[in-house]
Amino acid sequence: MKKNKVYTKTGDSGVTSLISGKRVPKHDTRIKAYGTVDELIAWIGLIKDTTETYSIKKTLLEIQKQLMTVAAQLAVESENNFPKSLTPIKTEAVNFLENEIDLLTEELPELNNFIIPGGHILISYAHLARCVCRRAERFVTELNSELPVSNILIAYLNRLSDYFFTLSRTFASYLKVEEIKWNGN
Repeated sequence: MKKNKVYTKTGDSGVTSLISGKRVPKHDTRIKAYGTVDELIAWIGLIKDTTETYSIKKTLLEIQKQLMTVAAQLAVESENNFPKSLTPIKTEAVNFLENEIDLLTEELPELNNFIIPGGHILISYAHLARCVCRRAERFVTELNSELPVSNILIAYLNRLSDYFFTLSRTFASYLKVEEIKWNGN
């Protein structure tokens, strides 16, 4: 019986392969972009495993699935190389996030200040996911300045960071944790 090994040793020299097979440095902007999306997927798993709210768990799983597609899109040099078995992120995914944000926002008090993260581990996890999402967005827009990236993908990441901010506020509300507002003083 043949065993599949996790290690290939092909990256030992500091290069890795894109989906097309093209070898690029591990510090390539494209690798930073989809590597950060991968990190975000892991953070979302932590949030999902920590919350007990079924509807949030369900939404987070859907977001993880969408982000796996985002990572795949970022791992190809052109849409022509995109695996036939996958569908690129569409406007519907952005709409999904907007709907989720709207649902959560309906139950939250109006906000006119910045929020200092903290108060409960779930709140902090949501803020960490927001920050990692923003980093992914920065790498994706940097990549877009070098090579074209789908505008929908960029909008998706932008909206996703808004979702995590709203989720942090939702956790504060559910857990009855007072948000610490920052007013510049």
